[in-house]
Amino acid sequence: MRIIRRFIGMMCLAAMSHLPATAQENQSYFLHTVEKGQSLYSIASMYGVSQADIISLNPGSDDKIYIGHTLRIPRKAGDRKGDTFHTIAPGETLYRLTVVYGVSAKAICEANPGLSADNFRTGQVIRIPAADAQNAVQQEAAATPQSNIQPPVESRCREMHKVKRRETVYSISRLYGISKEELLAANPELEGKTKIKRGKMLCIPYPTAQTMQPTGTSQGIPTDRELFSKNAPKSQRFNTIKAAVILPFLDAPQESARMVEYYEGFLMAVDSLKRTGTSIDVYAYNSGAEKSTLNTLLAKPEMKDMDIIFGPAYQQHIMPLADFAKKNGIRLVIPFSSRDNTVFRNASVYQINTPQSYLYSEVYDHFVRQFPNANVIFIEASQGAGEKAEFIKGLKDELRNRSIPTTSLKEDAVAESLKAVLANGRPNIFIPTSGSNLVLLKLLPQLTVVVREMPESDIHLFGYPEWQTYTKDYLEAFFELDTYFYSSFYTNNLLPAAVNFTKSYRKWYGKDMDERYPKYGMLGFDTGYYFLKGLSDYGTDFEKNMQHMHLLPIQTGFKFQRVNNWGGFINRKVFFVHFTKNYELVKLDFD
Repeated sequence: MRIIRRFIGMMCLAAMSHLPATAQENQSYFLHTVEKGQSLYSIASMYGVSQADIISLNPGSDDKIYIGHTLRIPRKAGDRKGDTFHTIAPGETLYRLTVVYGVSAKAICEANPGLSADNFRTGQVIRIPAADAQNAVQQEAAATPQSNIQPPVESRCREMHKVKRRETVYSISRLYGISKEELLAANPELEGKTKIKRGKMLCIPYPTAQTMQPTGTSQGIPTDRELFSKNAPKSQRFNTIKAAVILPFLDAPQESARMVEYYEGFLMAVDSLKRTGTSIDVYAYNSGAEKSTLNTLLAKPEMKDMDIIFGPAYQQHIMPLADFAKKNGIRLVIPFSSRDNTVFRNASVYQINTPQSYLYSEVYDHFVRQFPNANVIFIEASQGAGEKAEFIKGLKDELRNRSIPTTSLKEDAVAESLKAVLANGRPNIFIPTSGSNLVLLKLLPQLTVVVREMPESDIHLFGYPEWQTYTKDYLEAFFELDTYFYSSFYTNNLLPAAVNFTKSYRKWYGKDMDERYPKYGMLGFDTGYYFLKGLSDYGTDFEKNMQHMHLLPIQTGFKFQRVNNWGGFINRKVFFVHFTKNYELVKLDFD
């Protein structure tokens, strides 16, 4: 018996000696669960690490990641010195995090504007700001009886417990004077289990934020909902909205003309809102390509008083302007760029052009909803395919996962070859791997022959936003081939809203808008009207009420989603434009 006891004791010591090493190793990374639209690039941008850093901890992630995939993210400082990231563990509460990290609930809420009592859940990653010099957590502790609080200690096992017959999570937690949540957090494999295997070794953590009471509940410890409610920013209305537009109005003639057109459309939106009683002050600033010109503008005393800024156009201006907006509590609407990653780390940013990975994920989702039983034929382009390579690869993966059959043909395939790959009883979708006009020149005549010779077959052509610029050249073919293309912006110039806006623009400025897509005059009107109307209706609660804004924009759709708890918003709106065989133009909205 003595030998057995000695053996068990040695096993316990061995287990305990191993745990600190494991805990220390785990301190070098935290866990991120991949969500829809996220790519390795966007995830790396969120946490300020390199893609290579992530790949080194997650071999194979450079080839493929998928929704629900858990990645190890190397633990590094955030944008500010001392900030870190934390993955919420089972049973953790906001109050407990304030004790563990020595920061106030207010600081955590401010660092994570996307966090709420409703989405504070296991697996969520949140940003933990650096503890301030005065250890502001005492603000919460002051409201709690001191007898219920113990000083924060290092998170580790104080001892190991060997499970006996009929013991439960509740009985073991009572035995050691800790909460069920604390025991589960230290032993996450127990989550959801009703029975614990006899003989299992459990880590017994030190109690942190609370001591078990005789009734099994804590006294005086604020709930998540109480803390979020207490630290929510107060709602405010705007008597007069101050809006700045910062764009290169006086640079290269071709570029500046488009910026002026955007501003002209923006002013039309302001006029429309003023006619309804909304008070708006507009400040327009010309920005050159140099950073020094932006710094001069931001130094103007009135800039800190802005409620919203629209711009910039130059990539090198985005980060300094976003930092300025964040520091001064100003919303920043970026109308043009989709390649900047500032939105992933700055809660003040609204990105109109959808980042590529998020855009593609929306298109894939809409495609399989529109064509769940399709036979997809890819037309492999010899030139220009590189630009669409990522889109095509992702679409092929999505179709493979959905068991939707695919075939590939070369761009010079003749009508007989196209006929050979058709499937009876399924929609046959032809997709060029390039948005180039040259591919259409080769494909359309052959595909038209097939459609005319086989009218009983269900045939469609599917393509890209840039096809809007070819519409005049291929209108008849697009209708005959029952064509679809995806886009974040589209307007039917024959509809009343577009006709009326075009007439008003011509009347205001004595000219027509540039025929390129998107039309910047319409973009200026849509973005200006959406955000200024939202601020007028909801004030500082605009973000909470975006889903209630049912506006009908002329060209640009809006569906904003916060990219993470500490970042900004991206626009995930995507349309399918359909040229029907009945010679109708239909904009398919999937929301």
